[in-house]
Amino acid sequence: MPKEGNCVVAQSGGPTAVINASLLGVIEESMKQHPIRAIYGAKNGIIGLIDEELYDLRMEDPEELKLLKTTPSSALGSCRYQLKPFEHDEKDYVKIFNVFEAHNIRYFFYIGGNDSMDTADKLTRYAKKIGYDISIIGIPKTIDNDLVMTDHCPGFGSAAKYIATSVMEIARDAVVYPTNIVTIIEVMGRNAGWLAAASALASKDIGAPDLIYLPEVPFSVDRFLEDVRNIHKKTGKITIVVSEGIKDKEGKYIADMSHKFGIDAFGHVQLGGAAFVLENIIREEVEKRVKSIQFNVLQRSAAHILSKVDVEEAYMVGRMAVKYAVEGASGYMIAIKRDSDSPYSSSTELVELYKVANAEKLVPLAWISHDGNYVKEEALNYIQPLIEGEVEVKFEKGLPRYAKLRKIMVPKKVV
Repeated sequence: MPKEGNCVVAQSGGPTAVINASLLGVIEESMKQHPIRAIYGAKNGIIGLIDEELYDLRMEDPEELKLLKTTPSSALGSCRYQLKPFEHDEKDYVKIFNVFEAHNIRYFFYIGGNDSMDTADKLTRYAKKIGYDISIIGIPKTIDNDLVMTDHCPGFGSAAKYIATSVMEIARDAVVYPTNIVTIIEVMGRNAGWLAAASALASKDIGAPDLIYLPEVPFSVDRFLEDVRNIHKKTGKITIVVSEGIKDKEGKYIADMSHKFGIDAFGHVQLGGAAFVLENIIREEVEKRVKSIQFNVLQRSAAHILSKVDVEEAYMVGRMAVKYAVEGASGYMIAIKRDSDSPYSSSTELVELYKVANAEKLVPLAWISHDGNYVKEEALNYIQPLIEGEVEVKFEKGLPRYAKLRKIMVPKKVV
């Protein structure tokens, strides 16, 4: 028999353009499931559970909720908070499960990336330890596309579409003058180069980018200059895409050649600046007219150019998380299974959280050119279906109309 009780959903990590589509999927499917009574949203991820800050999502305007499907960023707020292993410190776990018990939470859905799956796994194991009856399901999201055990991640398709489109537009802008120019575009990707690889889709339109560098292959400044000089001699106009996380054979980030960076809550180096470093090198060695461009948060919040495939899959994993949970599943992440490329189709399956937590899926080396400065057709064939289809975004007075939630707080019960 399905557990009767309430559910809570939370969002964590970096936002995406479709993370709220997954949230909507959870909300709408929860409303259809009779065992689920109240539907709560935790403010700022797992922190909202620790602090007992919950929104009553049944109090939201249904029309505003519908707009979540095309609203970027994390509507419930996010966090980068790391739970310590409960074997070492149970304090946060005690607070969270006190909140679960006080509000009769029997279903918990965590939308996030690698570290969020680790959090969901820790909570699953702690629930087993104390004998608390709850279904915990991880819902994937990340523009980095680096979660293992799933063909791809919601959020990646729309970010890839934005990057490929922007590279097309930038490259067109760069060729209007007769003078030479080198343009370096930096995209996100600490260890995985999926987003940089997506820029190659632009080559079908304008032949750019000319060079692509991913963190999967050690980066050599000398080899880079050789690549640039070879193209510069032929055309004088070069468009280059680099992942923020490119590093040399010793593992030192190229971005770190200019300054030191901070460390986030999970011990990850906070990057940004590789394009700026390479801009200065090219200006000194090859061409005075050079520009560096950082997409930064633009690539993860561009809801004006959503991929329909991405939106529908993000919504699908949210709905399926609830269905699986009501059927009794716990300790799993919803994975996307690619069923067909032509025509493209996909479905969902369950994968164990502990197999996903803190692991990374990198671009296969076989998909990267022998010289390490581009990607092969296999990469394009993998990415292409994920960016397809357009979504009708509601506009108001010439601007996108995004969801405006009331965010009514649930009274606290834990003393």
